[in-house]
Amino acid sequence: MTYLSKKEKKKKADADEDADLDNASLEASVVLQEEKEENLLIPRDDYLASGCHIGTKLKTKHSEKWIYRTTSYGLYVLNLLETDRRIRIAGKFLASFEPERIMVCSVRRYGRNPVRKFCEVTGATAFADRFIPGTLTNPLIDQFHEADVLLMIDPHADKQALSEAKLARIPVVSFIDTDDYLYDIDLAIPANNRGRKSLCRMLWLLARQIMRERGKIPPDGDIDLTVNDFESKISRPEPEA
Repeated sequence: MTYLSKKEKKKKADADEDADLDNASLEASVVLQEEKEENLLIPRDDYLASGCHIGTKLKTKHSEKWIYRTTSYGLYVLNLLETDRRIRIAGKFLASFEPERIMVCSVRRYGRNPVRKFCEVTGATAFADRFIPGTLTNPLIDQFHEADVLLMIDPHADKQALSEAKLARIPVVSFIDTDDYLYDIDLAIPANNRGRKSLCRMLWLLARQIMRERGKIPPDGDIDLTVNDFESKISRPEPEA
């Protein structure tokens, strides 16, 4: 019998979760093929391949307006047209701030590398590890940082940053999944905010849109880094002999 360590079991669970999301994403892709192709920032198939539209098995009163339908797996499917539209709005909004005054945080491990790459491109300030209490509110600690706006990956996982942004009275932009609420969030982007592929695609796309809005690249231009550069590299466990 093969025994796995706690760390290896966690990695295996993540791999199984990825497989389940791939299956659900394939089903949802078929459903969405008939949706009219609008003037999207990227081809619809790129959105679908990244699973940006795959929500959870739960929904809230705040996310209902962005839900397209449900899959046979019981997962809610997000409306990609709304995701695309709000990426444009968020890009224009964030481009109006001084780069270093934009704080970007994610305590989720799948969000850490995308956040760091996003900040590398845009010049924003990354907080991609544990968010120290007082970072936005206590000038007496070494980690204190003054920001004019906060960009979050997950309002539940990043709740400490969210609560401090409220106290600091700065606007909050956040990716929102189907089971999230909009309390204290000023601008929401409906998207899968847990999947590895979705997070790297969303942060890459938002970074590119900000650079377009700043005039650093042409309106149809691309940034130097690719989507793959944004992806978190987490290896799968090898079975023991």
